[in-house]
Amino acid sequence: MSAAAMRGGGGGGGVVTTSACKRLRQLFSGVLSSSSGGGSASGGSGDLLPPILKCAGALNAYTALQAHQAGFDMIYVSGGGVALGSMGYPDLGITTLDDVLTDVRRITRVVPPTTPLLVDIDTGFGTSQFAIKRAIKDMISAGAAAVHIEDQVLAKRCGHRPNKAVVSTEEMCARISAAVEARTDPDFVIMARTDALAVEGIDSALERAKAYVDAGADAIFPEALTELEQYKAFREKLGPTVPILANMTEFGKTPLYTGEQLKTAGATLALYPLSAFRAQSRAAAEVY
Repeated sequence: MSAAAMRGGGGGGGVVTTSACKRLRQLFSGVLSSSSGGGSASGGSGDLLPPILKCAGALNAYTALQAHQAGFDMIYVSGGGVALGSMGYPDLGITTLDDVLTDVRRITRVVPPTTPLLVDIDTGFGTSQFAIKRAIKDMISAGAAAVHIEDQVLAKRCGHRPNKAVVSTEEMCARISAAVEARTDPDFVIMARTDALAVEGIDSALERAKAYVDAGADAIFPEALTELEQYKAFREKLGPTVPILANMTEFGKTPLYTGEQLKTAGATLALYPLSAFRAQSRAAAEVY
């Protein structure tokens, strides 16, 4: 039985996955509607939404439950978190699809679909569109509500480290098209991450983001932005209906803005990918 079916409490396969995906789309829609002057933000079930959605990175099922109980809107599985926390590897694209799926399944078995799960799938776990399609289908089966896929080369690096390299816009659009084509649930969210700012500059990053949406991406993750004005530029380029993620990772290129600052700049979702992991690691070091 798939993780999606196990979360259903008696429902058929895919039923609960759909509700998790729909919940995420409701969250995005509510915040975007509020941002564009559409009235008070609601997640579709009568709940009042925060000014910006907040997504907590979780290293394992227990920390995911903690984040859910603390009231975060979403949970996140970081590729770097899986690499270092679960495997003891640096974030250099070394982990496999199965490595990530192991952590995803453990989380979705215990966290209810009202708190959707976003998963980092790096560049898609392979050089072929078949590999990307397999990743999407497996993520849906495992109970994830969304993934983000990036435009770095296969031998990728952490988004806030130097010497990154990106593939062509055309190659990234082909990745997105493969991901969209593989969806077995139309509500499953495909988010495109671009690392182009550090490599090609803001103008290229903006053009890439627009091309990625045109290729079928539901949301955009512009990595390692250095100024609030850059978020405003992405919002202006993409229009009012495309969710934009802001990565609030500590020790990165992006200043740690407040939710209100990000909301004003046009971001939809604030991501805290490794905050708890770093705090846990510091505590463990003191104990040991």
